[in-house]
Amino acid sequence: MRTYRELFGTPEFTPFFLTASAQVAATTASGLALGTLVYAATGSPLLSALSMFGASLAQVVGAAVLLSAADRMPPRFALTALALVAALGTAAQALPGLPLWVIFAILLALGMAGSLGGGVRLGLLDEILPESGYVLGRSVLNISTGAMQICGFALGGVLLSVLSARGTLVAAAGLYLVAAGLARFGLSRRPARAEGRPSVAATWRANAWLWSSPPRRYVYLALWVPNGLIVGCESLFVPYAPGHAGLLFAFAAFGMLVGDAAIGRLVPHRWRARLGSPLRLLLAVPYLLLLLDPPLPVALAVVTLASAGYSASLLLQERLVALTPPHARGQALGLGSSGVLTMQGVGAALAGAVAQHTSPATAMAVMAVASVAVTVFLAPRLRDSPREGGAVRSGRKPPPPIGSETSAPGGPVPEPPRR
Repeated sequence: MRTYRELFGTPEFTPFFLTASAQVAATTASGLALGTLVYAATGSPLLSALSMFGASLAQVVGAAVLLSAADRMPPRFALTALALVAALGTAAQALPGLPLWVIFAILLALGMAGSLGGGVRLGLLDEILPESGYVLGRSVLNISTGAMQICGFALGGVLLSVLSARGTLVAAAGLYLVAAGLARFGLSRRPARAEGRPSVAATWRANAWLWSSPPRRYVYLALWVPNGLIVGCESLFVPYAPGHAGLLFAFAAFGMLVGDAAIGRLVPHRWRARLGSPLRLLLAVPYLLLLLDPPLPVALAVVTLASAGYSASLLLQERLVALTPPHARGQALGLGSSGVLTMQGVGAALAGAVAQHTSPATAMAVMAVASVAVTVFLAPRLRDSPREGGAVRSGRKPPPPIGSETSAPGGPVPEPPRR
């Protein structure tokens, strides 16, 4: 599968795409509104950064206790329910007079519930598309994320000036309701991918098996850490340029869109393995220029160029799919997604803490240097690890679903073949 016509001609991909797009627009607008609201109330770069990305910190809790549900719940039901929960929580944050700690408590609760979303969506994408179409489909979702972030930040900026931060949160809650309706009425009813009831034990057992494979482990670290540290840079856009933060976010989203389009549509498969580390370096190095306090056009060019490096995640997700048997891919991708979001929250907290004692530009430079160091450390390990067969090389079989000690639906649990 090489063309967008083939992709959107695949049954269910269009409603799936629209559901994800509406959810991203809602998340973007609500994050900008909440960050603005908290910064206006506290004047704290740390609290502002945490209000925009702190929900990601709860992803680690959700990944530890809830993630087995990603493969054990019907996808349509899960996506609809998660969008409704997000709508309710976002609307609650708009209530006037709400104490700051309650706003953050709701934020963390939404983050914990949302930890299932990545696994459910990416697992469903793997079911909707043939194997040859996964990278193209994932790149289109990332392009949609970039486009919807541009629209979301633009819409958020307009709504902030017209309706105020609380009014923008209410509008974002409405977008979540749209996403819920698209999921409920646009997607087909599908059974869960794995048997058994979701449980903490099942989540821990599968996560331990996924982490036991060194090739997968290095993929997870490369997915999580460089990305999260650079999101820490982005979390400081509001204190770095209070009057132009929405513009910086929009250009960063545009850079991500361009990078994902190039990798998903234009770069031949044989080149992809060589581009991972250079793209992760591109993600970090441009931020060092912000130490020079450049004029706004240069700062916009910096964040655009750097954000093209986020396309490295496409290559890592493709490798993760190849390293994981089909019945466990929902949880594997969910663990990857939750780890990314958790590290984004950690990165935002670290960047905010450094900025609190130095300056936003200095904190961005510190995070960029740390991201470069991690990329350089992981480069030889990713180069030496195989693209496929990690489950075989780990020496351990995938954990069977709860309710069956020896088998998965349809027979014994297979290990992925050596290719």
